[in-house]
Amino acid sequence: MKVSEVKELSLKELLEKTSAMEEELFNLRFQAKMGQLSNPLRMRMVKRDIARLKTVVTEKKHATSSSQK
Repeated sequence: MKVSEVKELSLKELLEKTSAMEEELFNLRFQAKMGQLSNPLRMRMVKRDIARLKTVVTEKKHATSSSQK
């Protein structure tokens, strides 16, 4: 997921996407512990996507709060 794609989403969509990615990360961790993980690099990609989403959420929250002042 690219940053340009993430920045186009609304705040609600970002929060929904973040929760879905966190659930996916949980499932990947579970699979890794069980020894059934087929692509270990997927965990790294999901973690980075979550970080990107949270960064953009924070940016949007700060932008809306500063514009209201």
